[in-house]
Amino acid sequence: MSNNDQHVYKSGFISIIGRPNVGKSTFLNRVIGQKIAIMSDKPQTTRNKVQGVYTTNDSQMIFIDTPGIHKPKHKLGDFMMKIAQNTLREVDIVLFMINAEEGYGRGDEFIIEKLKGVKTPVFLVLNKIDQLHPDDILPLIEQYNALHDFAAVVPISALEGNNVETLVSVIRKELPEGPQYYPADQVTDHPERFIVSELIREKALHLTREEIPHSLAVVIEKISTRDNGNVIDVMATIVVERDSQKGIVIGKQGGMLKEIGKRARVDIENLLGSKVYLELWVKVQKDWRNKLSNLRDFGFNDDY
Repeated sequence: MSNNDQHVYKSGFISIIGRPNVGKSTFLNRVIGQKIAIMSDKPQTTRNKVQGVYTTNDSQMIFIDTPGIHKPKHKLGDFMMKIAQNTLREVDIVLFMINAEEGYGRGDEFIIEKLKGVKTPVFLVLNKIDQLHPDDILPLIEQYNALHDFAAVVPISALEGNNVETLVSVIRKELPEGPQYYPADQVTDHPERFIVSELIREKALHLTREEIPHSLAVVIEKISTRDNGNVIDVMATIVVERDSQKGIVIGKQGGMLKEIGKRARVDIENLLGSKVYLELWVKVQKDWRNKLSNLRDFGFNDDY
């Protein structure tokens, strides 16, 4: 790693896919250093369901859960497959984890077929190498390499911890420069953060219509409860690219911002089932879409 690279903050979303029982949860718990909540295997309705957040002083890796890639047996299965494949295109890295002890199987064949249309870098992660004779690892890698052009191949043992740090450093190397999305001490996400920010963004886009491009972003600064959980405080910042856009979002005497907040609050109260106090700010970050690392300068990652 070059000296310059060490001073660059990198972050991104990493999807872990693979057949059941290949050791995805064991791997996550090993990386994050503690047992994190096991997510439900029911079909997920959020676009990105975060399973675990791993933060170091120079990077943040957000591991996400996608609907399992499997051969659909019904229409719902088809729908979930589409969501899974779309998510694979939205993340920065895909980890395709296999159980080295079991070797190649029909489920892998199906997943590899689906990966062919994905432009995202795909890492092949051979887990459970502690169960395998070292001489058997290379032939297995060659077998998978013949089926897909993997960006990297890393053999690990999630249970024993072998080579897990190597995999993490390979992931960091591939990640783009980006902001710290979550506080350093947060290891698993509250899914409502995603939804709350999307609800605010939806209202802002709807009310401003064509005047504000889709570059508008919403960052949740804080969600906290008071009055024994009866009131939820939500503080959020709407990020725009130009001063003129800021004027439109705030509106005459703050009228537009008030209306965005009013409409969003109704939806957020329905979502969270509590009275909500919503506080909105608007900030300008010139050309922020091309300078995502600058989001950290906004102080969004403080005092959650």
